[in-house]
Amino acid sequence: MTQQQATNMTTKAIIFDLDGTIVNFNIDYKTARAKAIEYLTTQGFPRSLFSLNESVFEMLKTVEISMKNSGKNQKQFSKLRENVLTLLEKYEMESAKSTSLISGILETIKALKQMKLKLVLFTVNSKKSTNYILDTFHLKNSFDAVVTRDSVPTVKPNPVHLETALKKVKVKPAEAIVVGDSIWDMKSAQEQGVFAVGVIYGVATPEELTRAGANCLISSPTDLIKLIEESNRHKTTDA
Repeated sequence: MTQQQATNMTTKAIIFDLDGTIVNFNIDYKTARAKAIEYLTTQGFPRSLFSLNESVFEMLKTVEISMKNSGKNQKQFSKLRENVLTLLEKYEMESAKSTSLISGILETIKALKQMKLKLVLFTVNSKKSTNYILDTFHLKNSFDAVVTRDSVPTVKPNPVHLETALKKVKVKPAEAIVVGDSIWDMKSAQEQGVFAVGVIYGVATPEELTRAGANCLISSPTDLIKLIEESNRHKTTDA
């Protein structure tokens, strides 16, 4: 899908990532990963299974496979997963308490609401840290649905995360736009056939976002308003 195709869509919903897209990304993920690895090694998993370059969710995927191969049941994995994510939540909450809004995001959200678009949040963060951010910046009523990692069995880029977000507001993939700063956001959108907008003020580089499937890149949230206004103008002209 190209940027031109965005002008041919009937956009009904905008699905946002949170950290790095709506608020500044400042999670101490290196320490969080190190602590996760430290915990997992105390549970009998070899240190060599993990890398500081992979996310905690990728580590958990490795753990799940390892446990299945050694005959452990899903209940045992679920308990271990819960412990790791509780550890991760500590760093998410620290970040939530010190983060700030991305410049232009409030203006953008207000404009999108005036366009009668449904707004959805899909994030790998916990429900607790997400709600803290939404409450702090008075954004809870801005979103028609919020899909945190607690809402789904597996997070993005697994398709179930974005599928859940789409179902929450009853829109088809071709009627939505995903906005995010990570390759996982872009890959999620690409796999579902959703138009992907990569923000270049977050964690991933423009090149990484493009390789992961971004259909277009924006340098400010307000660029999203222009993109949709252009789309609406094309529809009016075509009609």
